[in-house]
Amino acid sequence: MTSPKVQLSDAEWRQKLNPQEFQVLRRAGTEPPFVGEYTDTKTEGVYQCRACGAELFRSSEKFESHCGWPSFFDPASSDAVILRPDDSLGMRRVEVLCATCHSHLGHVFEGEGYPTPTDQRYCINSISLRLVPAGS
Repeated sequence: MTSPKVQLSDAEWRQKLNPQEFQVLRRAGTEPPFVGEYTDTKTEGVYQCRACGAELFRSSEKFESHCGWPSFFDPASSDAVILRPDDSLGMRRVEVLCATCHSHLGHVFEGEGYPTPTDQRYCINSISLRLVPAGS
């Protein structure tokens, strides 16, 4: 994996992020389901990385999965995120990281049968994102 374009020390990340954001973005935590700011939002716009501001997802790729976290079927561009194996919790998953700062965003799942063009569900923590509404 290449080095992140944005590199800060843990102390610098702690100054930039609140404790909950730091836990999810920098320590690969997970926010509880159905409580995130963007789980049910329908606002049109661009979802940026809360840590570094990189464009990650667009509202046009967001869909209702009813899983408790915002779901997208594709990132904004093919190089917006990094995917890496995650064998934690005794199962095989694929972790999604911001390509710019390598912050943890969530996980991507395939083959779940959602009617999307990619058959993928990027299950992303709301706290990892910042929505910039269209026209802002």
